[in-house]
Amino acid sequence: MAAKNNALNKPVNLSGELENVVGKGPMTRAQVTSKVWEYIKANNLQDSKDKRQINPDGKLGAVIGKDQISMFKMTAAVSKHLS
Repeated sequence: MAAKNNALNKPVNLSGELENVVGKGPMTRAQVTSKVWEYIKANNLQDSKDKRQINPDGKLGAVIGKDQISMFKMTAAVSKHLS
């Protein structure tokens, strides 16, 4: 089992743009990732033909950019909003 003090379990501060998507921080990276996915699913932002692609709406676009993005690149884009 992972140590309790690893990076995923350490609360981080969120940018205002990210808080618009996932709610008020601080929260752990794991919580941020989970809440970003909840938002994507709730707003039907996965591409219908390729579920690995995310089509951001206005709120999510402020965090990860306005263009379609791969789920693998999305994590890096979100991490720029953590401090």
